Amino acid sequence: MSSPAVSLYLDPQIRDWVLFPITLVMILVGILRHYVVLLLQSPPKKLARAAIREQRALIRSQILRATSANSPIPPSYYRSISSRLAAAFEAGTYLKDGPSEGDAPSTPANPMTDPAAMDGMMAGMKTQMVMMVPQMVIMGWINFFFQGFVLIKLPFPLTLGFKSMLQRGIETPDMDVRWVSSLSWYFLNFFGLNGLYRLILGNDNSAADASQTMMASPFAAGANQPGQPQDYVKLFKAEKDNLAFAEGLYSWMGDDVETRLLRKHGKL
Repeated sequence: MSSPAVSLYLDPQIRDWVLFPITLVMILVGILRHYVVLLLQSPPKKLARAAIREQRALIRSQILRATSANSPIPPSYYRSISSRLAAAFEAGTYLKDGPSEGDAPSTPANPMTDPAAMDGMMAGMKTQMVMMVPQMVIMGWINFFFQGFVLIKLPFPLTLGFKSMLQRGIETPDMDVRWVSSLSWYFLNFFGLNGLYRLILGNDNSAADASQTMMASPFAAGANQPGQPQDYVKLFKAEKDNLAFAEGLYSWMGDDVETRLLRKHGKL
């Protein structure tokens, strides 16, 4: 026979001096972290005119290809635009550094020597530190002052699989799984306060993204930072081939429109 469940009675001072302070400190630290990240973010740098021209040429070609199957542009104009873009991509007219000489392969810029890439990596490292350091301090504070405390009992039943998650730091196998330790309460707040942060600070805030940032590795975070160079020479050559392929699929939406219109209204 299983042993009867043991009832626990918590001192109200645990609620007033442990439960509420931990929750309040985590909320305030999350709000403070959001504003510190805003202060550390540098304003986005404006692209040079040549770089914008380089990007817009690629976007223009992609839009032209996307509408090739049912294009509103007449055949003569479509083929003229497509051939002009293909010739410009082949000659490197839209490259911000100008056409490459001969057939020398283009080498992408080293991000360690690019000031924009370095600024992006430094901003990512600062944000990572702002996310990690406060959480490490709070965890150390809870472990030092409140280790082994039982704070709250959840009002709904749970299976034994949640015991290791809700009762960290308490080695009591006979305790009801619904009791929550101080360290587990920290983790529940860390992953559960995102909705409150979005309500207070809005959807686009740094406090709600702390859990995703902490779970991601620093290498992955650095790889996603802006400033990574793109090889537009290869992109333009690939786009030239894509334009030739899309031209073979071209279909004008105005072709035989009179017959289709008369047939639609029953005149044929």
